[in-house]
Amino acid sequence: MGGGLVWPAIARAEGGAKLHRIFWVSTQSGPDPFLDGFREGMRALGYVEGTNVTLETHYAPENPQALRKIVSELHRGDVDLVVSSGPATRVMTAITDVPVLFALSGDPVALGVVKSLAHPGTNFTGSTFLSLELAGKRVELLKDLYPKLRKLAVFSNTDHPGEPLEWRATLESCRNLGIEAAYVPFSGAREIENGLMAAGKVDADALLVFPDAVTLVHRARIAELAIAHRLPSMFGWSEYCDAGGLLSYGANQRTTYFRLATYADRILRGEDPSDLPVMRPDKFELAVNLKTARLLGIELDVSSILFRASKVIS
Repeated sequence: MGGGLVWPAIARAEGGAKLHRIFWVSTQSGPDPFLDGFREGMRALGYVEGTNVTLETHYAPENPQALRKIVSELHRGDVDLVVSSGPATRVMTAITDVPVLFALSGDPVALGVVKSLAHPGTNFTGSTFLSLELAGKRVELLKDLYPKLRKLAVFSNTDHPGEPLEWRATLESCRNLGIEAAYVPFSGAREIENGLMAAGKVDADALLVFPDAVTLVHRARIAELAIAHRLPSMFGWSEYCDAGGLLSYGANQRTTYFRLATYADRILRGEDPSDLPVMRPDKFELAVNLKTARLLGIELDVSSILFRASKVIS
């Protein structure tokens, strides 16, 4: 794929202006803060909905059949770009004649949508939140907050692309810090209930949750479980802390979608996605939920955690 592809002809709005048609496809539902971030990025680049761009939103919460129907509509040949949010990208792999931008928490190479991060070589490119350096850093931060940490329950969706690498990096960090890692795997949304039950039975000192779409959807329940079992918890994105998690460390998702608009602009101007390296966040935020800390009876060291926090929820 790549250089030999011819992208769909761009439609014309009234007065002859180019009217770019973009499909936004997501397994989430509105209101959608990630869509808001992308829209902000597009506006900053001079795109005005109804004037030079039309953005069609398609949501299919946990409904693969609905997603496949959306994909079938793309073969009509009048869509200029698809922006695929999260796990919807799995279903997009059947698309070969329309550029697809993605934002994934997992590994797009493992998923098979790009050949490499540096040289996608397909009609797909975008951004990945996956950073194996972050996996180890999250363990370190949790240990800083809770020095008594000896056994860590690691809650992980094995259906998540790149999960084995993330688990390996986490396990290595735990070993370096003298922490026993108790692996609590589950496979996709269909097993989340069993996974939560298993996590509640682990005799651990704290809980670490790998970030992905399934745990994000169930973030409030996971946070409640951690509080009920008096477990300090660490997550990947601040949305988990908003829902009651104690700590998170990772990229700001809304900012990532804002940046994704720059690739949308370049593709709409004629650049080939196969030549655009998959982006990775260059800034990370530490979020702390003080209310949860109080519920757990944890006194936070201002110099150690709060001083470094980018976001404090009280």
